[in-house]
Amino acid sequence: MSTMAPTEHALAAATTATPPPHFVTVPLAAQGHIIPLVGLARLLAERGARASVVTTPLNVARLRGVAEQAARAGLPLEFVGLPFQPPDAGLPLDCQNFDMLDDNSQFNPFFDALRELAGPFDAYVRALAPRPSCIISDWCNPWTAGVASGLGIPRLFFYGPSCFFSLCDLKATEHGLHERIAAGDDREQYVVPGVPVPVKVTKATAPGFLTHPGCEMFRYESIEAMRTADGVVVNTFLDLEAQFVACYETALGKPVWTVGPLSLVNRDLEATASLGKTVAVNQQAITAWLDEQAPDSVMYVSFGSIARKFSKQLFEVGHGLKDSGNPFLWVVKESEATSPEVQQWLHALEECTAGRGLVVRGWAPQLTVLSHRAVGGFVTHCGWNSLLEAIAHGVPVVTWPHFEDQFLNERLAVDVLGVGVPIGVTAPVFILDDEPVPVVRGDILRAVSALMGGGEEADERRRKAKEYGEKARRAMEKGGSSYENLTRLIESFVQSGVKEH
Repeated sequence: MSTMAPTEHALAAATTATPPPHFVTVPLAAQGHIIPLVGLARLLAERGARASVVTTPLNVARLRGVAEQAARAGLPLEFVGLPFQPPDAGLPLDCQNFDMLDDNSQFNPFFDALRELAGPFDAYVRALAPRPSCIISDWCNPWTAGVASGLGIPRLFFYGPSCFFSLCDLKATEHGLHERIAAGDDREQYVVPGVPVPVKVTKATAPGFLTHPGCEMFRYESIEAMRTADGVVVNTFLDLEAQFVACYETALGKPVWTVGPLSLVNRDLEATASLGKTVAVNQQAITAWLDEQAPDSVMYVSFGSIARKFSKQLFEVGHGLKDSGNPFLWVVKESEATSPEVQQWLHALEECTAGRGLVVRGWAPQLTVLSHRAVGGFVTHCGWNSLLEAIAHGVPVVTWPHFEDQFLNERLAVDVLGVGVPIGVTAPVFILDDEPVPVVRGDILRAVSALMGGGEEADERRRKAKEYGEKARRAMEKGGSSYENLTRLIESFVQSGVKEH
């Protein structure tokens, strides 16, 4: 990907008397939300704008490598840790990120705790001179809306999922579909209206963030903040979702800036690695192992930063990978491998698959893995970051959605884009649930074999994945749709923070 040097930014034509716009980004305190907004902030800084990432102190510490790299490059990018002390509400000690939660019952208290950031955020923004040109806040941070409106600062919201999901969720909300589904039968299928392709959902797979019991107020506040925003920034690109972007923009009645895939701005993979939890992983060892494998032969398996698998499900995954006969690289979280039983079993799995199987405990540098020539498939939970990273690197996927937007992201990958094989789950497992093993080893074997095997369908999936990977790279290059959209976004806030219409 070609990128302009910081001195050759998109605002070069602006007069020297006009200061560059200042974008303040506010991600939700969760890795899957922090990573793309950090990528956006870095991209804004590379293009000559000033950018700030505002989060909790712990998350700033995790981003130290990115901050140091930006400083060495002379980029106007800063990381701000707001004072934050979670109330005593049954949360883990010094809990500052969703990946620190131990139990599903802690999610609502943590959302409540994050609202307390509104006061420190207001103080931070008021102290800035001049005031920021624009606040870009995560859809799940509605508490930023009052700060922005109170100070007269334009605000965009950043919505993490695909435009396909976002459109489905918006249309379901507009047409009262959520209420009808809640009152209906578990087995009934419902058509999401106003979407340019047929979309059928069930009660278990209905679109919507924060739709679980107890989250009603969070969802209401987030929707209201969305309605009062000046526009939306989305991590996608037009060649992937053009029809859904157009419909979403019309339905919102606001500008939609597609600026992705943001993962492609993280060219320095060591710096990207520091976006993960501070788990020491020997990246060289992973790369060395991949170097020994044949091109497009390795199945990469990872389920994101939050979803946790318990021992029975882990055993099924491992047996399925072993039985497939394919080389595999499987990421198992430290929290999943704490029991002696699991540790012994993983050790035995490694011994019997020596040479073709690698189990990484903790965290792996996902972009390093997906960009390696040996990787030919990805078993993913269908979080949008992971799915888009696979697409951007031309890697087809086995889809195993768990909750929230992931079931519709699966439909996009499988039915619309044609780059995925579904593993067959039909009901959500909410993050930390001890699931009743919805996926058995035979499901893993079938899906992996279909994705990695021969035949016309498998070849067509690989062809489409490679094609979308090329389109993703072109979108981010100068003259590409995402590059030009970012230019227009920056230029919209050049003069005194007032949007040009």
